[in-house]
Amino acid sequence: MNKSDSKYYNTAIKMDEAFLQLLNEKDFDYITVKEICLKAGVNRSTFYLHYETVGDLLRECIDYTNNKCFQRYSDSLVNIKQKILSGKLNELLLITPEYMTPYLEFVKENKSLFMAVVNHSTLMKADETFSFMFKNIFSPILSRFNCKDMEKNYIISFYISGIIAIITAWLKNDCKEETDTIVKICMRCVLPNKELIELYNTNN
Repeated sequence: MNKSDSKYYNTAIKMDEAFLQLLNEKDFDYITVKEICLKAGVNRSTFYLHYETVGDLLRECIDYTNNKCFQRYSDSLVNIKQKILSGKLNELLLITPEYMTPYLEFVKENKSLFMAVVNHSTLMKADETFSFMFKNIFSPILSRFNCKDMEKNYIISFYISGIIAIITAWLKNDCKEETDTIVKICMRCVLPNKELIELYNTNN
């Protein structure tokens, strides 16, 4: 990355962080470009060099925040993926506190941002916003059970919709319930190992 690229990137980070701070102070609909620029210490022309609308900044903030989530998982994710690849089938669970709890804690810490997405679904696809665990956990586990790609896509779509609905309801309740309570609710809603093993036997 050259100097000009670095400057462009650092300016974008400043605006991301300014926007996230403003989201903790007011609703997305009331945040103006002027406020973002003032808090980030940039001028309006700089804002429009990066984005066309505040909605564009929201999309970038989701990517920025999800990258921070990935960094939090980076060490443990290696171990989790190893367990998925080498663990016994009867021990593989689609939802476990091991990865679900830190993910929900991350959502809770950034609830203003995630709530903005929930309230402005036309700007963001919710399944992309909450995609981290599905790409890194659900898909590899279903592959171990030899799910055909077509089956996998439908099953993952089902879980994406259901778990997003649970997280959305939790966000709308201001994340009042403890994360372990939400994990247990999610765990009750997924296929038990017995049914996954039956699916595995059907596919073989």
